[in-house]
Amino acid sequence: MIDLLRGRRSVRKYEDRAVEPEKIEILKEAALRSPSGRNIRPWAFVFVDDRGLLAELARSKPHGGSFLAGAALGVVVCADAAKSDTWVEDCAIAAILLQLTALSLGLGSCWVQIRGRNHADGRPAEAHVRRLLGLPDTLSVQAVISIGYPAEQPAGVPRDRLDWDKII
Repeated sequence: MIDLLRGRRSVRKYEDRAVEPEKIEILKEAALRSPSGRNIRPWAFVFVDDRGLLAELARSKPHGGSFLAGAALGVVVCADAAKSDTWVEDCAIAAILLQLTALSLGLGSCWVQIRGRNHADGRPAEAHVRRLLGLPDTLSVQAVISIGYPAEQPAGVPRDRLDWDKII
Protein backbone atom coordinates (compact mmCIF):
# COMPACT_ATOMS: atom_id res chain seq x y z
CA MET A 1 0.00 0.00 0.00
CA ILE A 2 2.75 2.48 0.85
CA ASP A 3 4.24 2.00 -2.62
CA LEU A 4 0.87 2.92 -4.17
CA LEU A 5 0.72 6.04 -2.00
CA ARG A 6 4.28 6.97 -2.92
CA GLY A 7 3.45 6.78 -6.62
CA ARG A 8 -0.02 8.32 -6.56
CA ARG A 9 -0.31 11.62 -8.40
CA SER A 10 -3.18 13.44 -10.05
CA VAL A 11 -3.19 12.57 -13.74
CA ARG A 12 -4.87 15.04 -16.08
CA LYS A 13 -3.68 13.75 -19.47
CA TYR A 14 -4.80 10.39 -20.77
CA GLU A 15 -4.09 8.13 -23.71
CA ASP A 16 -6.90 7.69 -26.23
CA ARG A 17 -7.51 4.15 -25.01
CA ALA A 18 -10.51 2.48 -23.40
CA VAL A 19 -10.35 0.89 -19.99
CA GLU A 20 -10.98 -2.84 -20.27
CA PRO A 21 -14.34 -4.11 -18.94
CA GLU A 22 -12.64 -6.41 -16.43
CA LYS A 23 -10.80 -3.43 -14.92
CA ILE A 24 -14.04 -1.46 -14.75
CA GLU A 25 -15.62 -4.38 -12.87
CA ILE A 26 -12.75 -4.31 -10.36
CA LEU A 27 -13.26 -0.54 -9.90
CA LYS A 28 -16.98 -1.12 -9.29
CA GLU A 29 -16.18 -3.76 -6.69
CA ALA A 30 -13.70 -1.45 -4.96
CA ALA A 31 -16.31 1.30 -4.75
CA LEU A 32 -18.89 -1.07 -3.28
CA ARG A 33 -16.37 -2.39 -0.71
CA SER A 34 -15.73 1.12 0.57
CA PRO A 35 -16.41 1.58 4.27
CA SER A 36 -19.08 4.01 5.43
CA GLY A 37 -20.23 5.41 8.75
CA ARG A 38 -22.38 2.86 10.59
CA ASN A 39 -22.27 0.80 7.36
CA ILE A 40 -25.19 2.85 5.98
CA ARG A 41 -23.62 3.01 2.49
CA PRO A 42 -25.44 6.18 1.37
CA TRP A 43 -23.30 6.46 -1.76
CA ALA A 44 -24.07 5.64 -5.35
CA PHE A 45 -21.71 5.53 -8.32
CA VAL A 46 -22.31 6.29 -11.98
CA PHE A 47 -19.67 4.89 -14.34
CA VAL A 48 -19.51 6.95 -17.54
CA ASP A 49 -17.47 5.88 -20.57
CA ASP A 50 -19.39 7.76 -23.27
CA ARG A 51 -16.99 10.40 -24.69
CA GLY A 52 -19.76 12.89 -25.41
CA LEU A 53 -21.12 12.62 -21.90
CA LEU A 54 -17.62 12.91 -20.43
CA ALA A 55 -17.15 16.13 -22.42
CA GLU A 56 -20.41 17.47 -20.97
CA LEU A 57 -19.37 16.47 -17.45
CA ALA A 58 -16.07 18.30 -18.03
CA ARG A 59 -18.11 21.50 -18.37
CA SER A 60 -19.75 21.06 -14.97
CA LYS A 61 -17.73 23.96 -13.61
CA PRO A 62 -15.59 26.66 -15.25
CA HIS A 63 -12.23 25.56 -13.84
CA GLY A 64 -10.49 22.35 -12.77
CA GLY A 65 -12.43 19.73 -14.69
CA SER A 66 -11.75 20.14 -18.41
CA PHE A 67 -9.35 17.16 -18.44
CA LEU A 68 -12.34 14.88 -17.78
CA ALA A 69 -13.15 15.17 -21.51
CA GLY A 70 -9.93 13.29 -22.31
CA ALA A 71 -10.46 10.49 -19.81
CA ALA A 72 -11.70 7.05 -20.82
CA LEU A 73 -13.89 6.81 -17.75
CA GLY A 74 -15.52 9.10 -15.23
CA VAL A 75 -16.99 7.86 -11.97
CA VAL A 76 -19.58 10.17 -10.47
CA VAL A 77 -19.57 9.76 -6.70
CA CYS A 78 -22.82 10.79 -5.08
CA ALA A 79 -24.98 9.96 -2.09
CA ASP A 80 -28.38 10.37 -0.52
CA ALA A 81 -27.50 12.97 2.09
CA ALA A 82 -30.73 12.28 4.00
CA LYS A 83 -29.55 8.75 4.78
CA SER A 84 -26.38 9.67 6.64
CA ASP A 85 -24.75 12.68 8.28
CA THR A 86 -21.37 11.29 7.18
CA TRP A 87 -22.18 11.10 3.45
CA VAL A 88 -19.43 13.58 2.52
CA GLU A 89 -16.80 11.53 4.34
CA ASP A 90 -18.22 8.26 3.00
CA CYS A 91 -18.00 9.57 -0.57
CA ALA A 92 -14.46 10.86 -0.03
CA ILE A 93 -13.33 7.46 1.27
CA ALA A 94 -14.93 5.71 -1.71
CA ALA A 95 -13.31 8.17 -4.12
CA ILE A 96 -9.79 7.64 -2.83
CA LEU A 97 -10.28 3.88 -2.84
CA LEU A 98 -11.32 4.19 -6.50
CA GLN A 99 -8.19 6.21 -7.20
CA LEU A 100 -5.85 3.79 -5.44
CA THR A 101 -7.50 0.80 -7.11
CA ALA A 102 -7.14 2.53 -10.48
CA LEU A 103 -3.44 3.07 -9.79
CA SER A 104 -3.01 -0.59 -8.83
CA LEU A 105 -4.47 -1.48 -12.25
CA GLY A 106 -2.01 0.74 -14.15
CA LEU A 107 -4.49 3.58 -14.55
CA GLY A 108 -4.26 7.25 -13.66
CA SER A 109 -6.95 9.34 -12.02
CA CYS A 110 -7.85 12.77 -10.76
CA TRP A 111 -10.55 14.14 -8.46
CA VAL A 112 -12.95 16.74 -9.92
CA GLN A 113 -14.72 18.53 -7.06
CA ILE A 114 -18.42 19.10 -7.72
CA ARG A 115 -20.00 19.65 -4.28
CA GLY A 116 -19.98 23.34 -3.40
CA ARG A 117 -18.89 24.43 -6.88
CA ASN A 118 -20.91 26.33 -9.49
CA HIS A 119 -21.51 25.80 -13.18
CA ALA A 120 -20.56 28.67 -15.52
CA ASP A 121 -24.21 29.81 -15.53
CA GLY A 122 -24.15 30.25 -11.73
CA ARG A 123 -26.24 27.17 -10.91
CA PRO A 124 -24.71 24.54 -8.64
CA ALA A 125 -22.39 22.19 -10.56
CA GLU A 126 -24.17 19.22 -9.02
CA ALA A 127 -27.46 20.34 -10.62
CA HIS A 128 -25.70 20.22 -14.00
CA VAL A 129 -24.41 16.71 -13.29
CA ARG A 130 -27.81 15.50 -12.05
CA ARG A 131 -29.50 16.85 -15.20
CA LEU A 132 -26.92 15.25 -17.53
CA LEU A 133 -27.26 11.86 -15.88
CA GLY A 134 -30.95 11.97 -15.03
CA LEU A 135 -30.22 11.60 -11.33
CA PRO A 136 -32.91 12.32 -8.74
CA ASP A 137 -32.69 15.47 -6.63
CA THR A 138 -32.27 13.23 -3.58
CA LEU A 139 -28.68 12.48 -4.66
CA SER A 140 -25.96 14.97 -3.78
CA VAL A 141 -22.93 14.86 -6.06
CA GLN A 142 -19.57 14.95 -4.29
CA ALA A 143 -17.10 14.54 -7.15
CA VAL A 144 -16.27 12.95 -10.46
CA ILE A 145 -13.13 10.81 -10.63
CA SER A 146 -11.48 10.84 -14.04
CA ILE A 147 -9.78 7.55 -14.91
CA GLY A 148 -7.72 6.37 -17.85
CA TYR A 149 -4.34 5.26 -19.08
CA PRO A 150 -1.92 8.06 -18.22
CA ALA A 151 -0.35 9.98 -21.08
CA GLU A 152 1.97 11.51 -18.49
CA GLN A 153 3.77 9.99 -15.52
CA PRO A 154 4.18 12.66 -12.86
CA ALA A 155 6.83 11.64 -10.36
CA GLY A 156 5.81 10.92 -6.81
CA VAL A 157 6.75 13.35 -4.08
CA PRO A 158 10.10 12.37 -2.55
CA ARG A 159 9.96 11.48 1.14
CA ASP A 160 12.24 14.35 2.10
CA ARG A 161 9.80 16.83 0.50
CA LEU A 162 6.86 15.73 2.66
CA ASP A 163 5.59 18.38 5.09
CA TRP A 164 6.74 16.65 8.26
CA ASP A 165 5.69 19.70 10.32
CA LYS A 166 2.11 18.48 9.93
CA ILE A 167 2.88 15.59 12.29
CA ILE A 168 2.36 16.97 15.78
